[in-house]
Amino acid sequence: MGLLPRHRLAALSLLVIPALTATYAPADPAKAKEYYNQAIKAKQNGDIQAAITAYQAAITEDENYADAYLNLGVIYFEQKDYDKAVEMFSKATEKGPDNADAFANLGRVQYKLRRYPEAETALKRAIELNPDDAALYADLARVYFRKRNYPQLIETLEQCHKKGGGDHITWFMLGKAYYEQEKTDKAIAALKKSIELKAKNYNAHFTLGRIYLAQEKYLQAAHEFKAALKASPKKYRAAYNYAAAMEYHKPENYEENIKNWEAFIRLAKNNPKARKDVDIARKHVEELKEALKVSQLN
Repeated sequence: MGLLPRHRLAALSLLVIPALTATYAPADPAKAKEYYNQAIKAKQNGDIQAAITAYQAAITEDENYADAYLNLGVIYFEQKDYDKAVEMFSKATEKGPDNADAFANLGRVQYKLRRYPEAETALKRAIELNPDDAALYADLARVYFRKRNYPQLIETLEQCHKKGGGDHITWFMLGKAYYEQEKTDKAIAALKKSIELKAKNYNAHFTLGRIYLAQEKYLQAAHEFKAALKASPKKYRAAYNYAAAMEYHKPENYEENIKNWEAFIRLAKNNPKARKDVDIARKHVEELKEALKVSQLN
């Protein structure tokens, strides 16, 4: 999720709230704009600390300067100081309640912090303010994907693609959602679209392989698991499923099946999460070797 800074040198004209008492200096929008422009130039020149100082000065001069909070939040996000980023983006939404970028960025940093309900609220507000921005639907879809809210995920991604947005990730998420909703034909179409956009695509190939395996299309399943392994050679689950698919396809091809299961064992044997599967595979290899001996006697 990339963030959206305000790069223009001329700031938006914002309502200035006058000082309540004489103990506070009145806001100076002109001076605030000057600091704001200095901050943008400093950021462009790579002087991040100077940019932070200038944005803070702009806020001091005009505490209602939404764009200054917004751009300062972007800097904190880039520095992985997410709590400060949340603070700045929240301020930007308070000072600019019609600022779609502020809500979008707030949603993105809340997603980064795994605060999915807060991210959903912010991104839905951003979409209300800018309903034609396809990227916002993609961002909201990521939230629904993490929440496993597949009906909302499908609806959101269909809007994203309808508005001309999307990439291999959105098409994978859509395929996964259709798969979970048992809409197999739509899942296959979406996953193939994801692969079309990115050939080395572990998630799409692996999920498509699972669909074909369930349909008993073993050779097609093996093809997808092999492609998944090519995309991510250390993913042992693809190796396991490849060996299984090939054995289902030709159960009496003992030598080839032994070779495939041993390849899985080599890949997974040092992974604690795969210990149970490795044990099963080792026992199965011994069974296959015995079956091979019997077949050779005959």
